[in-house]
Amino acid sequence: MEDVPAVLASSPSTGRVALPEHVRSPWWELGRRVLAALAILAGTVLLVYLDRDGYRDSADATATNPLGAVSLRDAVYYTTVTLSTTGYGDISPVSDQARMVNAFVITPLRIAFLVLLIGTTLEVLAQRGREMFRIARWRKNMGHHVVVIGYGTKGRSAVDTLVNNGLQRDQIVVVDPSPVALADAHADDLAVITGDATRRGVLHRAGVAEADQVIITTGRDDSNVLAALTVRQLNPDAWIVAAVSEHENRPLMLQSGADSVITSSDAVGRLLGLSTVSPTLGTVMEDLLTYGDGLEVAERELLVNEVGMPPQSLPDQVIAVVRDEKVYRYFDPVVTLLARGDRLVVVRPAKELPWAPRPGTHNEDFAADQE
Repeated sequence: MEDVPAVLASSPSTGRVALPEHVRSPWWELGRRVLAALAILAGTVLLVYLDRDGYRDSADATATNPLGAVSLRDAVYYTTVTLSTTGYGDISPVSDQARMVNAFVITPLRIAFLVLLIGTTLEVLAQRGREMFRIARWRKNMGHHVVVIGYGTKGRSAVDTLVNNGLQRDQIVVVDPSPVALADAHADDLAVITGDATRRGVLHRAGVAEADQVIITTGRDDSNVLAALTVRQLNPDAWIVAAVSEHENRPLMLQSGADSVITSSDAVGRLLGLSTVSPTLGTVMEDLLTYGDGLEVAERELLVNEVGMPPQSLPDQVIAVVRDEKVYRYFDPVVTLLARGDRLVVVRPAKELPWAPRPGTHNEDFAADQE
């Protein structure tokens, strides 16, 4: 089975909506229709031939054959002209049984045969109507979702991380003008808005005004800045995470409205330097950045039985504490003892969910719930 994107509009700049849909190969569809048509034809021929005594062929009526008996050849002829609605009238049902079979069996088969003949047109119309309904339902259910602008390597990695951390795929919307990104996103079962993310209309169709988070990761820093400005105008409350290639563009991205900025060139360069100076340290850092294997950096809430404890005494390796939306290193005097409402940034095995407490404590209450 092959994934084929569903497309509703012709101009990418207007921001067409395309939802992922699984469609069979056109050759498979054509073969299925041909076989169905042949099956209807063969079944009707058999029906007429078995009940041939109930039919009369006026063209073949002679002195020796006054009833105009119907042969197998006549049954094939009658079936083809009947199913195609030509109906010359030379062969006709004369018995009550034959007439009832024509009314309740052959007539529905005729309709099915005609539907197969015009099936391509009907399918296109039905597909468009179905797609319009799916998009209307999708828009109705959208809200508090994540918009990912740019579905290249960084965008796909960001989506993989979100999905692996529990976010449903139907809560993610991709915005990208590239046909390649469209195909890749559909292969990943993601809805796509095809268009330029610096246009308000495109972002409006992506539901940016109702989104909780927006990830901006196109291939150009200037496009990222313009996209951040537009997103911030449409949604002052959204949490915007953006990527820039060059460190000098980071302040401009922050001024454009981004809450968090990741400098990809600096991050890669630092990892390359660490791997050169200390291959072991580089391996550990790469392990932390690679999802699903080895170690992970995760954030979780504080448990009730952890209130009042030093960060270093917890089973998790605590590297930072989030208190009142401020991040403190684990050795900071402000967080010597953990308090209700704190959140922990920890290093833990990748097999554990990032937001879950340690194994064996899943039934304990979070400290924040006891306030």
